[in-house]
Amino acid sequence: MALDKNSLIELARASAKASLNPSMTFTVGDQKLSASALEATFIKELNELGKDTQSFRDNQNLIFTLMEVGLTEVLPVKVLQRYGDFADIQTYAQGVTPVFRVRISEASKKRAKQFVTKVGLAGRYETFKLDGYTLEVPTSAIGGAARVEWEELLDGRITMNDYYSLVLEGMDEAIYREIAKALESMINAVGAHNVTHQSSFKETEMDKLLSVADAYGRATIYCTFEFAATMLPSDASWASNTMKEEIWNNGYFANYKGHRVIILPQSFEDETNATKVIDPRYAYILPTGTEKPVKVAFEGTAQVKSFDNRDWSNEIQTYQKVGVATYLMHPGICIYENTSLSKNM
Repeated sequence: MALDKNSLIELARASAKASLNPSMTFTVGDQKLSASALEATFIKELNELGKDTQSFRDNQNLIFTLMEVGLTEVLPVKVLQRYGDFADIQTYAQGVTPVFRVRISEASKKRAKQFVTKVGLAGRYETFKLDGYTLEVPTSAIGGAARVEWEELLDGRITMNDYYSLVLEGMDEAIYREIAKALESMINAVGAHNVTHQSSFKETEMDKLLSVADAYGRATIYCTFEFAATMLPSDASWASNTMKEEIWNNGYFANYKGHRVIILPQSFEDETNATKVIDPRYAYILPTGTEKPVKVAFEGTAQVKSFDNRDWSNEIQTYQKVGVATYLMHPGICIYENTSLSKNM
């Protein structure tokens, strides 16, 4: 399939949509392709443009344009797929201040003070405003760079899709680290009656917190699988066969006494698997109603640029402007800490 520049850009955008709708078919140019065929075609075209040093030199700007289009389209979709149960994800044009319209329940309007905490990169925590029913989320750049050796291109040991895939995965991981910081920022924001510290799961303690949270709207429990697996009734003799089967099949109750249990996806700080990204000790009990607790804003498009080094290697740099925030309804947020669990393996 020989494609011109505009068709390649169309292919990059369609490939991003295919990752969200794997069962759909897409038309690129005059050809109809399945989602899997579309993604395979995009990878093939991307690699063909940079198949050797001469091709990479001739097509460098087009390669980077396709990467920018792909990352801009795919990254929000990837974040939505993984974290959409508890996070609102929106995209904004370059230079447009990201603002979320917050839906507040009637109970919260009467009882709660609304405030938010912005989680900055590198652990910087700042306060930002909630003006009426809108929430402003400042953004900052996340990104990375890879050093590509000229000999690797000559030998065909590295492809443009290798870099593209690594950057996509790395950016997704960086955003999730910010989401983890956003969740942990809640720990110091709750009142003394909204938190409990226990050495194990105690049904009565969880029920107390649920009664507090439910006063501000039906609560949802957000926790890791590790925490959810401990949420068992103190007396299981009355458990039905259906409940026992659910525990056996899932490892946890997806619904705890009428409250949804949303599992936070777990990851690790590095490849040693020694430290978890999400601290499993904490369960976040949030009276969110229709309002999700985490807000993720993408501003502008991804940017890709390269720099030539004197040793003939090439450094490719990429960044995307992202903001992550937590919407806190202070009187209703509750946190259960199970100290028998640990962030370290």
